[in-house]
Amino acid sequence: MDSPQPRPEAGAILGTLEEARRQFLALVDDARPELHRYCTRMTGSVADGEDVVQDTLARAYYQLSEFKTLPPLRPWLFRIAHNRAVDRWRHDAFLRTEPLDAAADIADDAESEPEQALDRQQTMKLALSCFLQLAPAQRGCVILKDVLDHSLEEIAAELDLSVPAVKAALHRGRALLRAGSEAPSPPSPARPAFSPALLRYTALFNARDWDGVRAMLADEVRLDLVSRRKAAGRRDVSVYFTNYAALHDWHLVPAWLDGREVLAVLPAPGAARPQSFIELAWDPQGRVQAIRDYRYVRYIAEDAQIELFRGTAA
Repeated sequence: MDSPQPRPEAGAILGTLEEARRQFLALVDDARPELHRYCTRMTGSVADGEDVVQDTLARAYYQLSEFKTLPPLRPWLFRIAHNRAVDRWRHDAFLRTEPLDAAADIADDAESEPEQALDRQQTMKLALSCFLQLAPAQRGCVILKDVLDHSLEEIAAELDLSVPAVKAALHRGRALLRAGSEAPSPPSPARPAFSPALLRYTALFNARDWDGVRAMLADEVRLDLVSRRKAAGRRDVSVYFTNYAALHDWHLVPAWLDGREVLAVLPAPGAARPQSFIELAWDPQGRVQAIRDYRYVRYIAEDAQIELFRGTAA
């Protein structure tokens, strides 16, 4: 009779899983900035785009166990990202819905050829919200071709479309974007004042008054240090501030991003561009309920249209 096999220790299992996760993140690291640029324009928000990237990588990591060999990395990741972005778009009831294969309904004629593209620099400068006027297939094709410069064949593989359908989606999507870019822009809405709690948090953080910052935390505060670690509760989240205390490459400034207030992280006071940003959520008592810090995914700030506050409170 065979003797029972010893049960593996939980620590050994967790260690193996963590090592596998690190290897997977290293594998996809080069693709992440491009995935984020795609997801940002698919969702209309740099923060929501990163949510989709995180969801995409989680799905990809889970699906790996189903493969005997690794699929072609970039088409596989973009196919997952596209589907996750469309699911999010539909869930949030953005503007309109249309079947993913709607592009196939357009005749493949000479006008559908890629030479009819918008000027690439013009496309890159379009506001993120402009892409939301397009149906999912059109939006995905335009972004992949005119923003990320993928080939027609690559786009077909990434979106699971035929090459004629890709050409047709490009034709219709570019026409809609061109018409939208020629229309007069509505005036930008006036920004409300920053919340007093955000201004106080900023001032305490910049003064390195960590006791004061911790006093603003809710007991069940949650931390998401994106792509690095998560924590919950005052005790575990306190380590986050200890780590910031040892760093010197930051200065916080209140800012607006996608219509909501955030903390822009500048490399030094007076810097022109942030290197990352932090989102805070507040409970009804004005205490910090959640912290989401994008320090370790700095590519996210490249596409962000962040309006910095330059008042004395920062």
